[in-house]
Amino acid sequence: MVTLADSLIIENNWKSEIAENMTEAELLLYRSNILGADKRVTNFGGGNTSAKINEKDPLTGKEALILWVKGSGGDIGSIKMDGFSTLYMDKLQSLKTLYRGIEHEDEMVSYLPHCTFNLNTKAASIDTPLHAYVPKTHVDHVHADSIIAIAASINSKELCDKIFSNSIGWLPWRRPGFELGLWLEKFCIENPNANGVVLESHGLFTWADDAKSCYDLTVDTINKATSWISENSQSKKPFNGAKLDKLPSAERSQIAHDLMLSIRKVICDKQRMVGHFDNSDSVLEFVNSLQFNELANLGTSCPDHFLRTKICPLVIDLDFQSLTEEESEQKLESLIKDYREQYESYYNRCKREDSPKIRDSNPVIYLIPRVGMISFAKDKATARISSEFYINAINVMRGSCLVSTYFGLPEQEAFDIEYWQLEENKLRRLPAAKQFDGKTAFITGAAGGIGSATAEKFLKCGANVVLSDIDAEALSQLYDELIKKYSADFVHQIQMDVTNEESVINAFHKAVVEFGGVDILISNAGIASSAPIEDTSLNLWNKNISILSTGYFLVSREAFKIMKKQDIGGSIVFVASKNGLAASANASAYCTAKASEIHLARCLALEGAERGIRVNVVNPDAVLRGSKIWEGEWLEQRADTYKTDKDGLEEMYRQRSLLKQSVFPEDIANAISFLAGEDASKSTGNIINVDAGNVQSFTR
Repeated sequence: MVTLADSLIIENNWKSEIAENMTEAELLLYRSNILGADKRVTNFGGGNTSAKINEKDPLTGKEALILWVKGSGGDIGSIKMDGFSTLYMDKLQSLKTLYRGIEHEDEMVSYLPHCTFNLNTKAASIDTPLHAYVPKTHVDHVHADSIIAIAASINSKELCDKIFSNSIGWLPWRRPGFELGLWLEKFCIENPNANGVVLESHGLFTWADDAKSCYDLTVDTINKATSWISENSQSKKPFNGAKLDKLPSAERSQIAHDLMLSIRKVICDKQRMVGHFDNSDSVLEFVNSLQFNELANLGTSCPDHFLRTKICPLVIDLDFQSLTEEESEQKLESLIKDYREQYESYYNRCKREDSPKIRDSNPVIYLIPRVGMISFAKDKATARISSEFYINAINVMRGSCLVSTYFGLPEQEAFDIEYWQLEENKLRRLPAAKQFDGKTAFITGAAGGIGSATAEKFLKCGANVVLSDIDAEALSQLYDELIKKYSADFVHQIQMDVTNEESVINAFHKAVVEFGGVDILISNAGIASSAPIEDTSLNLWNKNISILSTGYFLVSREAFKIMKKQDIGGSIVFVASKNGLAASANASAYCTAKASEIHLARCLALEGAERGIRVNVVNPDAVLRGSKIWEGEWLEQRADTYKTDKDGLEEMYRQRSLLKQSVFPEDIANAISFLAGEDASKSTGNIINVDAGNVQSFTR
């Protein structure tokens, strides 16, 4: 019989056949990656690993003992060799003579670059002394849920003694830094038989003389805590049991959709924010429990948790089934306003003379009974990771409440870490903002040449991109290519038929639940046909109108609904055609449908202006390379019209243009990006022709 403890046990993933020929540095990397692969061991970006390795000094040629330790801002699950800082151990030891006491410990960080080995440019983290002064070769520091559940209990020392006896010690709360490094050294010297230590409200340190033993010890220690909690809580219900039942999945999704748009309306006044929705079983168990409100108000304990989530979430406890949409929006706005005021009061109570200026006072985590959890941040990856951190916090509270009483960090301690000057310095080192940071672009016809080039352009400029296309195979292929370059956090695929109303509505619903909203629509789905009017069937006529006119109407209508509810403006760009302005023989259905697109855009520009929704048009011409509409019949028909073949057709179009140049998908993507961006913020109802010059399509 498999017990709860069995299902939570962390598997030992060390493979001797993989590790047997590795160097000490490679073993450190291997150990780090397999520890960081399991978020129950440590959260993204949390924890540190290190090894003290004899290396040849490039100046003296003699061996020197070098500390390899995860560098500042890294993640042990995905770290590579260049993610480790390397420092001379003898120089790190000499720093002790410069230490002036706990009031001045932050200044010790400025000395760390002087200890760098081999001109390594990876900045050392604040945790470096914690690893340097443990007198063991290999050291792991992780934030395992079960360990922090013990560390964040009011009687954590007593629990540690029960679980680990003398093998794993305990130290009271101390902010990471030089002083804590000295505490760890003192503990090791005074407790030579101890294999590690639990840090109150923080996490676990373990150490050993070889890499595998250190890894084994870390995994075994976590599993021992997990099993103990399970064995000693079998008669208890998590969070004292359920208070509410979860809503059906479709209702949860709809409420999340509506809430995310309403939240963006309130919190995007200074910068656009991206959302993430989680209604997993662990989240629903927590938000529907009897202890939910009490624990949510206590806040998180581990510094790594609240640096990502803020110390407390916002609880949205509304009866959505009885409230009107307007009433829900008003109550939500009031809740966020109250949260901001409380956060500002917290800042003013706790700030010191040298504290950094107050940061964004909006919530990061939004907890909704019966529905789940929403998180908002500057980009999708940060929103998702913040959500994962709060799930870690839920797991911690769950374990702690099963065996003891949970407590969060004191307010002043939490503030001093959140507004630590060293954290502020880390924020200042972040890359400069990109053009479309925090914005989500929805692209129809994404799998074609223009669509895929546009997706690439927007991703390079920081946007989240929703790829939609009717061709599932081509769509999936493009998605796979783009996530390798930009990660799955920033790219989402939805198969959609622009002529099917239900398909369009469902696709935009999914986009909102995935990213929190839509800021930019690029309506690009296309078809092309060529036939003399007497050979144009009603089916061919209707197909052009259905895709190029009705399809553009349907996606624009859904985008308008979203953009109006968000009330933070938006941009819609239609990819029409030179043929929407200039008539062309043997293509009446296509030209008429494209003209319809252009006039629809003008109408929408009038409707959207009052709400800051801009609508513009890009008119390409003769974009042959990579374009799906230039495959098959259309290519044959146009080549036949002009009495040439494909190669001759491209040359004919080039010579026909005023500039005598070919037009490529990337050229269209550049025009779309311009119209959607801030450089065109005062343009709406406009047309940009990207056709290398064609007198017939001059707009004026």
